[in-house]
Amino acid sequence: MSNPLLAAYRYTTNNWTMIQESRLCGCCNCMQTFPPDEIVGWTGLDFNQVDDPVAVAKQTAMCPRCGSEAVLGDKSGYPIDQPFLSRMNEAWFQRTLIRPSKPKA
Repeated sequence: MSNPLLAAYRYTTNNWTMIQESRLCGCCNCMQTFPPDEIVGWTGLDFNQVDDPVAVAKQTAMCPRCGSEAVLGDKSGYPIDQPFLSRMNEAWFQRTLIRPSKPKA
């Protein structure tokens, strides 16, 4: 069985295309929701790549509320609501649900 929190996390990076196709976005850090056109900050692109469509598509959205690179769009197929964003927050920012495995002795 796949863990939806692990599966959804991959959509919080290199997500320019997905965000552009979404109608609603949410931040897994501050748990706020917003339309994608409110996102004005992106990471992963420099001036040498602005005309490279592959590089543009690999940009990562920054939350317009808190600046975190933890934005998930509804085009990902995951719910953009308080229960799911709260679970994502607990997993990735509070470290209560997903923990790194301990090294074997």
